[in-house]
Amino acid sequence: MTVSSFIRAGAKTDSWLVDMRLKLITAILLLAAATTVLAQDGHTASESDTLDYVYLLNSDLIRFAKHINPDAQMLTGNVAFRHDSMYMYCDSAIFNQKGNSFEAYYNVRIEQGDTLFLFADRLFYDGSTKMARVRDNVRVENTSMILLTDSLNYDRNAGLGWFFDGGTLLDDESTLISEYGQFETATKYATFIDGVSLESPDYKLTSDTLVYNTDSHTAFITCPTTIESDGNLINTSRGQFNTSTNDAILLDRSVLTQNEGESRMVGDSIVYNKSDGLVSGFGDVLINYYKEKIDVKGEYVYYNENNDSAVVTGNALLIEYSAGDSMFVHADTFRLASFYNEAHDTVVERHVRAFNKVRGYRVDLQMVADSMLFTTKDSSLTMFVDPIVWSEGQQILGEKIVMYLNDSTIDWAHVIGQALFVQRNDSVHYNQIAGREIKAYFHNGEIDHANVIGNVMAIFYPLDADSTMIGMNTTEGSYLTTYFKMRSVDRILMTGHSSGVMYPMDKIDENKMYLPDFKWFDRIRPVDRDDVFYWRGKRADEQLKKSASGKEIPLPKLNLRNKQ
Repeated sequence: MTVSSFIRAGAKTDSWLVDMRLKLITAILLLAAATTVLAQDGHTASESDTLDYVYLLNSDLIRFAKHINPDAQMLTGNVAFRHDSMYMYCDSAIFNQKGNSFEAYYNVRIEQGDTLFLFADRLFYDGSTKMARVRDNVRVENTSMILLTDSLNYDRNAGLGWFFDGGTLLDDESTLISEYGQFETATKYATFIDGVSLESPDYKLTSDTLVYNTDSHTAFITCPTTIESDGNLINTSRGQFNTSTNDAILLDRSVLTQNEGESRMVGDSIVYNKSDGLVSGFGDVLINYYKEKIDVKGEYVYYNENNDSAVVTGNALLIEYSAGDSMFVHADTFRLASFYNEAHDTVVERHVRAFNKVRGYRVDLQMVADSMLFTTKDSSLTMFVDPIVWSEGQQILGEKIVMYLNDSTIDWAHVIGQALFVQRNDSVHYNQIAGREIKAYFHNGEIDHANVIGNVMAIFYPLDADSTMIGMNTTEGSYLTTYFKMRSVDRILMTGHSSGVMYPMDKIDENKMYLPDFKWFDRIRPVDRDDVFYWRGKRADEQLKKSASGKEIPLPKLNLRNKQ
């Protein structure tokens, strides 16, 4: 039945009904035509089939060039295609409808929802494989980044794009350049390989391979990488770096060099909180202070770069190497603090504080104490609570000992409170000098003379020309000066009222051979650099008496933050 006969058959109907029938029949005929076009291989196209086709939405001019390609349509002007949810635009194109593909030229633009926009000069798109090959002046944009390159392939099935002729990734924080790269539109992860450079006004990262998340602005490091920023340098081979905050988590013995190379931290893992200026190191951490010639080791390090201070604990070890032989000092905790000038641009003084069970070893000097303080301002080393210092056959102890150093060599030492100097002649005979305080002076690292002040008691064994002991001299007074020769007591000079007795060697009373507070603490003494980790303290009956002044010797304070 034709359309006209169909209308005549219903001539008695109202005019509005005729119009409705005409519209309905026209729609049915158009739908049938569309179904015929979409059907292939003798079957009707399903809804899933229609998603596989590339649709031509618009072109100002369509031409056919069978001599070039019998299946191609030459499209010119405002060309637009759609493939499922993706739209593609260009100035001109060659459309192969049978092959379900097209080539686009000039002002090429691809839009996929509101998440991906792609611009280029040329595009080949295969709707069957959902593969786009984009060339020349390529620009990819999504909500968090822009990618610039000349050659890009994009697989819509995997949501994966890759470039292979050099590319630049731009986001709000940084610029990333590499020779090869790929990105995933769903996860916002991008991988860059060969000649990778990530830069911002605050830092520069260089590497051979880098994984970058454009949403979180986080770079994931998987190979040797350097990061430079504000006079600091990071060398690492594994970790992650946030380009927005400059915070980093660094693994595998990473190295953080700071203060224009003056200090360095190495650790199994380092957490760097740049925004707060805090650095935490874990597992066999080493800090080098090159200017001061000090190394500090520990299992955990907390460092504040705002005031250049640090706390080190866990098998903590300090190594001072300014002299010919290095000094090894162990304590439960070390606290390093820096003090600046008013402009806060120059360090005027540094402190190193050691707390709890301090033990130190150098070939020519050993020491133990409860706590210790070293200051660079006057190069002084102060030991608190039962400190003992040994040098070869000599031992000094007291309530507090302060040693003033010159290039790591003792210039002079001040022993305060219950001061006792002991020199071992043999296993039985010891030179002994006790007083309220002792001031000992050194020359070229050797003790030259010592002043003993207040309640002085002394026992010493004078030597004859062939260094044989000729007797035992006991002396008491208020002030005594002892002179040394070849590290042995050469002579003593009493000032003011004094009394003394000289005993021949065969007339010595064994009950008078030792001062009341005499002790030779050789069993406590560190014997080598490894022995500093093994604490051996005094017995209860070997402790010093409570200070005669009734005042406690003040200890250095362990403040976690250096307010200055």
